[in-house]
This record gives sequence, structure tokens and C-alpha cells, in this order.
Amino acid sequence: MHARPAAATGLDAVRAVADAVLYEGYLLYPYRRSSGKNKVRWQFGVLLPPEWARAQGLVDTSVAGSAESWWQQTECLLEGPKDARIEVRIRFLQLQRRHPQERLPDGRYRTVEELEAGSRLEVGFDEAVPQEFEVRATVAELLGGARHVVLRAPGGQESEPLTGEDGREIGRVVRRRRPVTASVTLSITDCRAAPSLRRLRVRVENAGKAASPQASREVALRNSLIACHALLSVRDGSFLSLLDPPQWAAQEARACVNVHTFPVLAGEEGRRDLMLSSPILLADYPQVAPESPGDLHDAAEIDELLSLRTLTLTDEEKREARATDPRAAAIIDRIETMPPQAMARLHGAIRSLRPATEENERWWEPGADARISPDTDSVLVGGVAVAKGSRVRLRPRPHGTDPQDRFLDGRTALVEAVLQDVDGTRHLAVTLEDDPAAELNRWHGRYRYFTPDEVQPL
Repeated sequence: MHARPAAATGLDAVRAVADAVLYEGYLLYPYRRSSGKNKVRWQFGVLLPPEWARAQGLVDTSVAGSAESWWQQTECLLEGPKDARIEVRIRFLQLQRRHPQERLPDGRYRTVEELEAGSRLEVGFDEAVPQEFEVRATVAELLGGARHVVLRAPGGQESEPLTGEDGREIGRVVRRRRPVTASVTLSITDCRAAPSLRRLRVRVENAGKAASPQASREVALRNSLIACHALLSVRDGSFLSLLDPPQWAAQEARACVNVHTFPVLAGEEGRRDLMLSSPILLADYPQVAPESPGDLHDAAEIDELLSLRTLTLTDEEKREARATDPRAAAIIDRIETMPPQAMARLHGAIRSLRPATEENERWWEPGADARISPDTDSVLVGGVAVAKGSRVRLRPRPHGTDPQDRFLDGRTALVEAVLQDVDGTRHLAVTLEDDPAAELNRWHGRYRYFTPDEVQPL
């Protein structure tokens, strides 16, 4: 087994989705340094130096990728013989600080907050450099014992001269980054459910040092893995979905322990040789919408809304955005030159068609159908009438549901309303009984929604 800079393989089939994970929340609209939301960045898959993380009491071991730690763990199931070959690609961002520096008359340079070079404006800001490493092993090698690989993203410094309109150098932009060290441990154990079923574990740790355990988060991030995630592939074998495992492997799937990341099947639907383990919870076979013209780096992005809002920026705001980050400049340029046809595609897409009827034309009108009353309606579940006020145990479907709902399996909830959608499907609006914010959510009308076959009456 060895680690080396990654080469092109079948894992490139999921690169678009993986890049969306890599840059999720990287830079939020309005894409300017002066925006408050861009003063606290790097929210997903952050692996901090262990000494610093322990000093801050970061001991969370949930699946949530927004919970910061110094390690993350992926466990998944695969079927395959001992000569099946496994490839794991570790990807993350390495923080890089950009400083504009003014050239003084004596030839020395002085760091400044911003510097104008003709029509160009440069401001100090944190960028990120994408890093990617590949680790390979066979099932037989891993059955012989866990393997450990150290990955190093070197530090460095580069400078770019800045010239005025007369061609004379007026300063420079200096980019500095500190080294980042990670360790990856791969291991495999056999499962009892079938002779060729194995549990693969990929543990990624920050193996570097912080400047000081008492340093600020901003300083600790300079030696951190940011948006860390893994792409997994197997040749001559196949992965099993943890969200919708076959019945014979369901118990083994439930035994998989995923910390700060969660693996889903990836690539074209039906493929079972690729997995994406992401700090952002996804469903199997995640895809980037084909209508999307490019990355917006904004959490829960809505392409049309963000594109239209970006067009409303003033010229001065756009200038600051372009100076904030090269990727922000690319967003501004792409949106400003977007043809009308591309913008129209963002307005919406029809994924399915069904005949229109008078009933479903009027479904949204309050009081349009006196037969529907969320506060008094009930639905039979296992022969028991479930209505507002009923207690239920949540049993979300393993497939075709929100991945976050899967982690509520077994929790008890109170039914707040029985609803019906445009297709006539019944839904139960519920609040979790052990949720401290249940009363507040009830007051705001913020519920979780499940179909009747996803609950057990209590």
C-alpha cells in the first residue's frame, strides 16, 4: 500500500459532487470580505490539530460534520474477494493567507489591508488550496493488519508583483501557508453475515501541531484539514448502501460507526463500486443539478436567487468581491456574462408530469377542501388511529428519505397535525419529545415530517 498524488481514475466520476462538498460554505454571498458572514468560515469537515482540539474540549463523536474535532472515521460494507483492490482518495482544503504589500521608496515592503494597482484592488483574506492524496490496498493486505499512511501538504510562500498603470511595481501580493500533516489508517474486518462481506474503516487524523493550545481558532485553522472528505472505490468488489442495505446485511450496516462523516453510494445510479464519505449528510447517488451553471460556494445555495442577488451588487461591491478571492471574481464574471437562456433554466425544472385536475389545481387554497382538517384528521397506522396529540416512535424509511431523518430512528415524537400534499399523500407533522426546543418549534410551526409507514403508534 502506498500514498501518492492522485491520478485520474474512476473516482473522477463523482468529482463534481465532491467539489461541491469541498467548497461548501467556502465563501458566502455577497462574497465580500466586509460581509459579516464571511468573517467566520470553514464550517464543515474541519480537522484541527489534536493538541488544540483537546484543549478546547472538542470530544464530540456524532456523525455531524459541522462538529469540529481532530479526527473523522468512515465505516462501510463491501463485498469482494481477497484480491479486490481498494482505492481511497483523501481530499481537503489547506488554508492560505493572502497579504497585499506596498513597496516603499527604499525597496522594502510593508503589509497593508488593501492596495490599489490601477483598476485592480487587492485585499488581505484567507484563501484555500485544494489537496488530494490517494491510498491503495488490497483486501488481503488489510486483513493482514491495519495500515497507516502519513500525508503531508507542505507549507510555502509565493509572491505576485503588482504594477501601476505606468508599469512600475507598486507592491506585491504574498501568499503564505503552513504545512498540514494527516495520518490515514485503513483496516478491514470480516462480517458474519456472509463470507465475502467486509467492514472497511478509514480513519483520518490531523497529525500536525498547533502554534499553541491556547491559540485562537483562526490561528489553529492554519494547520488544519478543512472540508475533509474521502472518495472510495473498489475493483472486483462492490459496496453496500448504509441507508438502504439488503435485509441480510441490515444488522451489519447498523453496526458501522461513522464519526463526523457519512458514506453514500456515488456515481451513476445503480453503481456500487464508488462511495463518497462526506461531512455534509447526503443521500445515495447525489448529483449536481444539470441546470446549475457553476459553483456558488454558498451553503444551501439556490442558483437563481443567488445569481439575481449578485447582479444587484453595486459596481463598488463587485470590485470588493473580486478583490476578496479569485473564486469570488469568477462567480461575478460568470453571472454577469450568463446568457438569458441559462438564467431561464435556473427558474425551475420539471422532473415529472401528471394530469391536472380541479382538485389538485385548488389544493393550496385555504379552506378549499372542507374534507381536509390537519387539527382533527386521523390516519390508520397498523390498525390504530393516529391524530394530533398521538405519540409515535419514528421509523424512517432506509431509502428515498432525507438522510438526516435516518438518525432519528427509534426516537419518540408527538403528532402535531395530519397533512395531505398535492398528490393526496398523508404526512405527519411531529415534534421530538426529547427536543428542548420542541415548544419553540411548535410555536413557530416548525415540524419534522414523516409518512404514516414511518411511525409506530405508542
